[in-house]
Amino acid sequence: MTEPRPSAIHHPAESELFDETLSCELALPAEFRLGSAVIRPGSAEMLLRSVALVEDSRGEDHDERGESSAQLQRLEAKLDLTMVLLGRLVRQSAQDLDLRPLRWSRRGIRLEQGLRTGAATGSLGLIRLQPCEWLPDHIDLPVAVLAEAATGAGAHFLWLRFEPMSDALEMALERHLFRLHRRQIAQARLAERRPADN
Repeated sequence: MTEPRPSAIHHPAESELFDETLSCELALPAEFRLGSAVIRPGSAEMLLRSVALVEDSRGEDHDERGESSAQLQRLEAKLDLTMVLLGRLVRQSAQDLDLRPLRWSRRGIRLEQGLRTGAATGSLGLIRLQPCEWLPDHIDLPVAVLAEAATGAGAHFLWLRFEPMSDALEMALERHLFRLHRRQIAQARLAERRPADN
């Protein structure tokens, strides 16, 4: 059975979180935790800003194709390999987050998971997720449960609205979402072009 397309998901919470705002659909290591917990917003902001610096510097077009550019590419490749190895070590010593389909906007997240949480509307908790695949670290964001419903395919959707956060964290989050959205558009265009190239 195929999962319902985003446009086929009709629920008031879907409109509340995603209407007229930029959103991304992807699969990320993520989990919802019900209840109050100590959340360090400065840690999440720092991680998102660091990811932005790394990814933005890698995405820049280098006009110079000389030796310095080749050295930079070799250095970036070595850093990538180091991060992969570090990620493996971290995963061996820490509990992995399960990879879950989700939709993410500046207002909140729709998380797809196997089991129903049974959390009441308005319940507080946190969403823990790994914002990018190359960095084996996670951020915790405070959320309130908007709704929970069956997907029709044996799983459940959980709609989570972000609780108020600092302006700095909100800006870092929006910047990260914009980069994810831009990357998805680029990948979709590349996929459209591939059949024509064959």
